[in-house]
Amino acid sequence: MSSLEISNSCFSPETKLPLSPQLAEDSTSEPSRKEVDEVEEKPKDIIQFTDKQLSVDEVSQLVISPLCGAVSLFVGTTRNNFEGKKVTSLEYEAYIPMAENEIRKICSDIRQKWPVRHIAVFHRLGLVPVTEASTVIAVSSAHRAASLEAVSYAIDSLKAKVPIWKKEIYEESASSWKRNKECFWAAGSVGNLRCILSS
Repeated sequence: MSSLEISNSCFSPETKLPLSPQLAEDSTSEPSRKEVDEVEEKPKDIIQFTDKQLSVDEVSQLVISPLCGAVSLFVGTTRNNFEGKKVTSLEYEAYIPMAENEIRKICSDIRQKWPVRHIAVFHRLGLVPVTEASTVIAVSSAHRAASLEAVSYAIDSLKAKVPIWKKEIYEESASSWKRNKECFWAAGSVGNLRCILSS
């Protein structure tokens, strides 16, 4: 028998039949490997402070997962007025090591309360003009209720616990440091607290 004949005999109808189910079996095992990889996807907490403009799309993309059917967002923007005064921008400062630590605690609290996959908390520092985002929080979960509740908890907790200071800059050249009404640790003057933390 020549080598050409041997080669041709490998493709006889008798040998093709057993190969077909094996090929089909191999192709079905591929998605199961992918499913295993998806299940092994580790939950992420992404925290960032930046002086650059925030992109809602970029932050939301960070939390998307094939295991999740919901991504909930909170976007805090600079509005153009406060108590009858025209606001031109906000200025934010933070004690970053303490702020990051507090946000990690908030992420941990969220994970104990709701079945979420990924959490992203971005906060802008420096000047934030009117209509631009100062805070973007994104949370993904299998179903919407968990991510919606987690996002609400995240922004309320951030305002109450994280050392971030906001100065409103008004059109008439005056400015004023503001404290969040939710902030339990800043019962006294914001300026005094800023001095205590920086010393």
